[in-house]
Amino acid sequence: MIPDRPARLLLNRRHGTPGVVVLPEASFRRARAEITGWPGYAPTPLLALQDVAAAARVAAVHYKDEAGRFGLGSFKALGGAYAVARLLVAELARRGVANAATTAELAGGAHRDAVREITVTCATDGNHGRSVAWGAERLGCRCVIFVHETVSQGRRDAIARYGAEIRVVPGNYDDAVREAARTAEAEGWFVVSDTSYEGYTEIPRDVMQGYRLMVEEAADQLGDQAPTHAFIQGGVGGVAAAVAIHLRARFGAEVKIIVVEPEKAACLLASAEAGAAVAVEGELDTLMAGLACGEPSLLAWQELERGAFAFMTVPDASAVDCMRLLARRRPEIEAGESAVAGLAALLLAAREPLSRAMLGLQAESRVLLFGTEGATDPDLYASLIHPSD
Repeated sequence: MIPDRPARLLLNRRHGTPGVVVLPEASFRRARAEITGWPGYAPTPLLALQDVAAAARVAAVHYKDEAGRFGLGSFKALGGAYAVARLLVAELARRGVANAATTAELAGGAHRDAVREITVTCATDGNHGRSVAWGAERLGCRCVIFVHETVSQGRRDAIARYGAEIRVVPGNYDDAVREAARTAEAEGWFVVSDTSYEGYTEIPRDVMQGYRLMVEEAADQLGDQAPTHAFIQGGVGGVAAAVAIHLRARFGAEVKIIVVEPEKAACLLASAEAGAAVAVEGELDTLMAGLACGEPSLLAWQELERGAFAFMTVPDASAVDCMRLLARRRPEIEAGESAVAGLAALLLAAREPLSRAMLGLQAESRVLLFGTEGATDPDLYASLIHPSD
C-alpha cells in the first residue's frame, strides 16, 4: 500500500507502572461543557478505512479526521483557544474587573477595554499558534506569536489572519519556546503554551483537557467497538498523553498506545530509552512541521512514561506516501504532513513480522488513528500531493 521504508520501534519498559494523575476528570468535564457550547462546534468525522485494515491485516482501522475543526484545520483548535478563554476569565477576576465572566460575554464585547490590556503569546510550528490567535481575536485580547525561521510563510500568514503579530526567532521550535517565555516575562504577557516545564503546568493542562474532547468524540463514535491499538503523533507529547489518558478512562488500560515521531525529531523515544525526559539537539529537520520538537512536555512525559505501550519513528518519505494514499481515496481525505505519522507507523509495523508481534497486531485488532490536521499549508500540500504540477 505504501513503499517499505525503515522505521524504528521501542517497547516501553515502564508501561503500566503507577503514576500521578495528570488530567483530572472534573477539569475535562468543564472543558467539554465550554467547547461544545461554542458557535460552530460539531464532532469531526470518524472514517472507516477498510482498505488500510486489509493491507495491515487487522479487523478495522478508524481515522479521526480533524481537517474541519472550527475552520482552523487541526485538532489544536480545541486546546489553545480554550486555554485563552480560561486565562482571560481568571485574569479579569484577579484584576477585580469581573468575578465570574463567561466566554460568551467576552465574545459579545463585555469588558472590552480590560481584555484589550491583556496580551497572550506562545511559540508554534503553526497549528497551536493559529488556535491561540483565533481565541484571542474571538475574545478581544492582543496576541503575539513566535515562530522559528523554518515555519513556512503559508503557516505564518494563516496565523496573522486572526490579527496576531508574528515574530520570527532563529533556530528551532524549542528556541522559539524559550524566546516567547523570555519576552512574556519582560513584558508582563501571558504564555499560552502547549508544552509544559517546571513551574509552568496549569495552562498546558487546560490545553490538554481541550484535546481530550477529540478522543471523547472518537470513543462515542466507536460505540462498543473498543480499539485495541491507537497510533498517535508525538511532538512534545501533549496530544499523545491526552489520547492515552482518555482512552484509558473510556476503555481501560488494555488499549495499546503507540506514540509516533519523525525520525529526525524523536525526543519521546529518546526519553523512553534514557528512562527520563531528555532533549534531542539539532535542527529537527523534518517535513512533519507540527512534530518538529526536541524537548518533551513535562506533563505529557509524566503520562507517557507509563501510559505509552511503545514508541516509533517514521521517515518523512512515509508521511508523503500516506498523504498521497489518502488523497487518492474517493472521497479524498485531506491530510497534512503531521496528520499521517500514525498511519505510516501502522502500515510499516504491520508488514514486518517482528514489529507486528511486538505490538500484538492480529487479525482481530481494531486500530484508532488521529488525523490531526488537514492541509494547513495549502501550497506545500499541493506540491507534495502533485509534485509534477
